[in-house]
Amino acid sequence: MKDVQNSIDKRGIAIQKVGISRLALPFLVRQKDGGMQPVLATIQMTVALPKECKGTHMSRFVEILNAWRQKPISSHEMKDILADAIVRLEAEEAHLDLAFKYFLEKEAPASKMKGLVDIDCRFMGTLTKDGVFDFLLEVAVPYTSLCPCSKEISAYGAHNQRGTMCVKVRYDMDKILWIEDIVSNMEAQASSPVYSLLKRQDEKVVTEEAYDNPKFVEDILRDVVLVMRSVEGVRWFEVTCENQESIHNHNAYASHAEFVEA
Repeated sequence: MKDVQNSIDKRGIAIQKVGISRLALPFLVRQKDGGMQPVLATIQMTVALPKECKGTHMSRFVEILNAWRQKPISSHEMKDILADAIVRLEAEEAHLDLAFKYFLEKEAPASKMKGLVDIDCRFMGTLTKDGVFDFLLEVAVPYTSLCPCSKEISAYGAHNQRGTMCVKVRYDMDKILWIEDIVSNMEAQASSPVYSLLKRQDEKVVTEEAYDNPKFVEDILRDVVLVMRSVEGVRWFEVTCENQESIHNHNAYASHAEFVEA
């Protein structure tokens, strides 16, 4: 059967990334407690295509990924998957992006009732044919912030809002950064965490906690930066915080990125 994709292209244009996107597959992610959490990942996987090649073999991406559906995925497995792609697709460089919901059980502060909070996570990896590997972990955490200015100038009450803090991090591959630890460190920098299950007595605790701990978006960002600087093995990170303002017709946003000296 004729292989059109394997024919020669004469336009002289190399393509940096070509492959598949929006593929949904189940995967397993290692948990800090030693277990494995099944997740549904939305995947983009690509390779670099030389200028003389007309096309890549799309089905091979799915074949490669299907072989990993029942194996736990972390940074090291990402490298193995990309190495397989480089060999099977005869590529100089390969990229893999896995976006998924990771669920953490949280206990309400007063009632002690437990519920699951979903955390948006992403594994991003790039591998070159000569073995240079780059891995990024992204974790996005919801939080509550209470405005210090509103508290200061109001006769009673203060406006608050839900926000999202996002951390992207590069770290030494001989270290392990657990999603659970990153989330815990990030949540602690907010006016209050966000929960999935709260009874009336819990709402009282959470509301008063936020009122006693007012923070601007700038405060939260700076406190997350200080925490990330102290995490062993981190070599680079980026933090963004965005508040969905409750009394303004816009969001409040802050970001910061830096390299960390070894």
